[in-house]
Amino acid sequence: MRSIWNGAISFGLVSIPIKLVNATESHSIAFRQIHTEDNGRIRYRKVCELEDREVSQAEIGKGYEDADGSIIPISDDDLSHLPIPTARTIEIVAFVPADRIDPLQMGAAYYLAAGGAPAAKPYTLLREALKRSNKVAIAKYALRGRERLGMLRVVGEAIAMHGLLWPDEVRAPEGVAPDTDVTIRDKELDLADALMDTLGEVDLEDLHDEYREALEEVIAAKTSGEAPPEAPAPATGGKVLDLMAALENSVRAARESRGVDTPAAEAEVRSLPQGRSAPKETGGKKSTKAAAKKTAPARKSTSKATAGTKKTASAKSTSKSTAKSAATTKKTAAKKTVSRKRSA
Repeated sequence: MRSIWNGAISFGLVSIPIKLVNATESHSIAFRQIHTEDNGRIRYRKVCELEDREVSQAEIGKGYEDADGSIIPISDDDLSHLPIPTARTIEIVAFVPADRIDPLQMGAAYYLAAGGAPAAKPYTLLREALKRSNKVAIAKYALRGRERLGMLRVVGEAIAMHGLLWPDEVRAPEGVAPDTDVTIRDKELDLADALMDTLGEVDLEDLHDEYREALEEVIAAKTSGEAPPEAPAPATGGKVLDLMAALENSVRAARESRGVDTPAAEAEVRSLPQGRSAPKETGGKKSTKAAAKKTAPARKSTSKATAGTKKTASAKSTSKSTAKSAATTKKTAAKKTVSRKRSA
């Protein structure tokens, strides 16, 4: 790996010579701009406005444009003599827990390579100190014409540095979150948790750039004169009208894709049909009254039959017996009424 910056880490009074190298690389496929009529390359040429001629890279320097339009030349020698300690030094200013760093601040990543044998021991000392403290180092450094903020941490047996944005360069998330009041039910959270558990974890080494692979297939087909592969039909999904149903379907689909058996008694939320009301719960007293109401017609029919028999007998008997039987019937009915009230 080619170094892009040489300097030193300032660790108190300890100075560690280092080389800065890029820790990441891009594998994206680059395209050239062409003239569509004849496939000719479109190039950008660097032309001096005063001489109206193309200049080489060796003739190009830096300059600052003043308010009146005049150009003030700034050389690399001017930048190397800036009156700041971070011109060629990564100056560690503090050690903090890693969770104190907002991921929004993190930018480009670099590896810090020890600059020769004399730097091996202080480099290892800083690395082991970071390991044992479980902290990261916050540092200042100058790169590409400006002072920057960085975070040093241990990666394997090396020290890596992440460029950080200054706190005032991170925008506040105002107006981003929904301003509508939304109520989330526990059942919806439970299904969201179930979906997260079903999807589980993933080894980042297993993830790859499918877009780049598809693009390589198209380029290979065009190179060999074949027709490019057809794109798969997009999934036809309706609008999500029911969040609960969408969550349930997502959990079911995730389990099927991962070969996980869906529980037989999987909880589902179903709405009741319109026009029907949910059955009411029956308590002990209500059921007793209902039973009493059901048995009431039977008792009434029995008393009617008995009354009919007594009427037949009274027709054959004398008026005295009729009066006595009527009185007896009233007393019996009264007793039955009392017994019914007690049983109820």
